[in-house]
Amino acid sequence: MSDIDVAIMGGGACGMFAALRAAQNPDLSIVIFEKSTEEWCNTQVSSGSLAAGGTRFQAAAGIEDSPQRHADDIIKVSRDESTRNLVEALCAVAPVYTEWLADALDYPIELGVDMPRGGQSVPRLHTDIGRQGGQFFVRRLRDAITQTPNIAFVDRTPGVGLLAEDGRVVGVRVLETTGEADVRADAVVLATDGFAANAELLAEYIPEVVDDYFSGVSTSTGDALAWAIELGASTRHMGSFLGHGLIVPGHGTRLNPSLPFRGALLVTAEGERFVDEHAHGYSSLGVYVRALPERRAFILWPSDVHEEVLHSELMRESERAGAFGRFDSVSEVCSALGINEATLTQTIDDFICRDIVSGSERKLTFPLYAARITSGILTTQGGLDVDLSGRVIRSSGGVIPGLYAGGGTAVGISGADSRGYSSGNGLLSACGLGWIIGEQLADGIRV
Repeated sequence: MSDIDVAIMGGGACGMFAALRAAQNPDLSIVIFEKSTEEWCNTQVSSGSLAAGGTRFQAAAGIEDSPQRHADDIIKVSRDESTRNLVEALCAVAPVYTEWLADALDYPIELGVDMPRGGQSVPRLHTDIGRQGGQFFVRRLRDAITQTPNIAFVDRTPGVGLLAEDGRVVGVRVLETTGEADVRADAVVLATDGFAANAELLAEYIPEVVDDYFSGVSTSTGDALAWAIELGASTRHMGSFLGHGLIVPGHGTRLNPSLPFRGALLVTAEGERFVDEHAHGYSSLGVYVRALPERRAFILWPSDVHEEVLHSELMRESERAGAFGRFDSVSEVCSALGINEATLTQTIDDFICRDIVSGSERKLTFPLYAARITSGILTTQGGLDVDLSGRVIRSSGGVIPGLYAGGGTAVGISGADSRGYSSGNGLLSACGLGWIIGEQLADGIRV
């Protein structure tokens, strides 16, 4: 006899989506075990942008898109045909849950037509109208959880292992204030935050980011991966991660990823342009910044787009931290940031600002804004291999009965390294797998 029907490890986007969809079946008892809401989850430090192709919000803006086009764009960037079926499954449910958020949870969604991103053939990032980011998104989901009678959210109760009998997962072991406790469940969903905060695992799988700025959450320790691997689970793309090339050192804040597509210039400390600003997403950009001396670069952007790019919680946070400045001359910029003045002067003279949103082309003129930038890591993208229902696959073949995975615990959809990440892939995978798993569980517990 099980204590509960569904045990979900992790209270981020994936875990809450799985719970809310499974709770459609009122006969199911569902418990989310969260390590620590005080330490946040990766969804909270994200921009909260939902990538979805073929929504009514796009149609209203006159944008033609579809789940298939979305999937094709992702594969083109990731160069990973091996995950095409999973990518297509996630893209298929993305417009469904995006509209569900608006209709069922009254989530104030708008299409970010002013949010160009590398690899996206049309605007498809959906955000809250106030651009309040991941914290606002998580609050709305947790409000919905508290209003759902057959879901319990248990905070400060980390998992410490899985319970298994005859090769089947039958529950979880959790750490309560009084000690360890076994909770038997018909299905267990691993929806934790990956291993980006685990120095030992990073050194093993992603050594190039060991000295990068960590911009994720401390709870990303990879515990659930170890539990499943011990039971014979298969993993994939463990060297993949969500990197970032627009982190401001000394502040730890991130700049708006739209900047390179709105006319910004990226230069080295010598004042030389080192990358095509329109050719990379922010994760891929991190590869180029990481290769520079001391992982140090600089970004300069036109003052006439500044107010528009401030329409982002990431950028507002940087403003509050004093992470960038406004300058009236090249001498001011170079004096403040330590850039070679003669070279930067020539680079600016040769540079043409190309703004994807307005379609304009012009010279970069003062006054302008500028900041130091470095490379960083937010989340890992490798993890447990799963099938199209979110069930964990055994390395020897078949699935591990009773065990599902999503979020940071499951393999992502960004290929083998950080170059393959498309903006929105993290929440697409987390929300999508949570949705798919929850729908499966609502129909009846399945092996």
